[in-house]
Amino acid sequence: MAILSMFTDTTFRDGHQSLIAARMRTKDILDIIEEVDSIGFQALEVWGGATFDVSVRFLDEDPWKRLRLIRKKLKNAKAQMLLRGQNLVGYRHYADDVVELFVKKVVENGVQVIRIFDALNDIRNLEKSIEVALECGAHVQGAISYTVSPVHTIEYYMDYAQQLVEHGVHSICIKDMAGLLTPRVAGELVKNLKSRFNLPVELHSHATSGLGELSYLAAIEAGVDILDTAFSPFAMTTSQPAFEPVYYSWSEYRKLPAINWKKVDKIVKYLTEVRKKYEKYDVKMYSIDHRIITSHVPGGMYSNLVKQLSEQNMLDKFDAVLEEIPRVRKDLGYPPLVTPTSQIVGVQAVLNVLTGERYSKVTREVKDYVRGLYGRPPAPIDEELVKKILGDEKPIEGRPADYIEPELEKRRKEIGVLAETDEELLIYAILGEVGKRYLKKRYDEKIRVDWSIVEEFEGGYPI
Repeated sequence: MAILSMFTDTTFRDGHQSLIAARMRTKDILDIIEEVDSIGFQALEVWGGATFDVSVRFLDEDPWKRLRLIRKKLKNAKAQMLLRGQNLVGYRHYADDVVELFVKKVVENGVQVIRIFDALNDIRNLEKSIEVALECGAHVQGAISYTVSPVHTIEYYMDYAQQLVEHGVHSICIKDMAGLLTPRVAGELVKNLKSRFNLPVELHSHATSGLGELSYLAAIEAGVDILDTAFSPFAMTTSQPAFEPVYYSWSEYRKLPAINWKKVDKIVKYLTEVRKKYEKYDVKMYSIDHRIITSHVPGGMYSNLVKQLSEQNMLDKFDAVLEEIPRVRKDLGYPPLVTPTSQIVGVQAVLNVLTGERYSKVTREVKDYVRGLYGRPPAPIDEELVKKILGDEKPIEGRPADYIEPELEKRRKEIGVLAETDEELLIYAILGEVGKRYLKKRYDEKIRVDWSIVEEFEGGYPI
């Protein structure tokens, strides 16, 4: 079968993460993924991002088992994941020993392509994960977190790409999580990356602002190697551009392997019904939102803000929050809005709006960010804000992970018998109490099953 080496499908990771808060269950993925795999994508993004947390926190599913089951189904495409550098799939920096074990287990359980990014484009936060992934034989894709600000120029992104290349990545991804990339910049950035580095260049965008499809067309004309798309039921708005029209359009620029449109139709009909099952989590965004162009809110952050404000009966504050987000972002040195900085900026913006006084209440995450514990901001943080938050304390200057003591043995002792495998240990190490509750429930269920077997013996318990 001819492989569509120029497409990565994101339906089973970013697609449903952006549109239904990552709530798609493993069974719904497994029932159609062989059909998707048969289309011939070069890779399927099926793991990482928020799916690890959501599987444990909300779905009561083992994310590692999901990965193994999916990997067994794939005959053509590579299994791809999204990794947040030193953040892994959590919301803080983890010690190097946790990063090392996690990346090793990711590859052992079936991931073949690891897209690694850092929210601040701080290469120090990627060093360990890139190093271990390369040692484990995975294809390592270095991702540029794209955003718009006075400091985020083409030269800035080229300098960062140079650092990624020097660390040995196999390919480069322009990760446009908010859909802010314009056609002109997309073409210029792709051309520059292609001319300077002899590596494949992939573009990942979102359709939230209406710019995603335009930037894809410009990237095609500039010679991009791979585009991220999702099948139409899990595409558009806060997700990626849809596969079907992008494939059809690109075929006018270069000869693409033929696809079976009847299979595409079957996949689309199936996924349409799947999305209906998760209606209560659906972002229900029926057109673009031009406010994204000025607020810079990415797809996943948009859907989470809507959900969280709705749950608190405060959706009427949404417009004010969208206006406050770019102000907070400027104060904090223009961080790209992607996990975890999207949460850091978003929550602080909500607090500023609700309290009516900016920074009268500051989250612990903002304090740690100002201390430098998340990395080096793209631009200096507002000096008055630093003084208000830290007083006479000075931010750290070194690599953030160097300030974190080794964690694994401590976590192993804390969780005890609840974690029998390294994979279970990592669930606890990354997700903390959420992971512990999940593991305890599994352990208790196993004990009940064991006793039920014992009680089946006639005459009571065996001697």
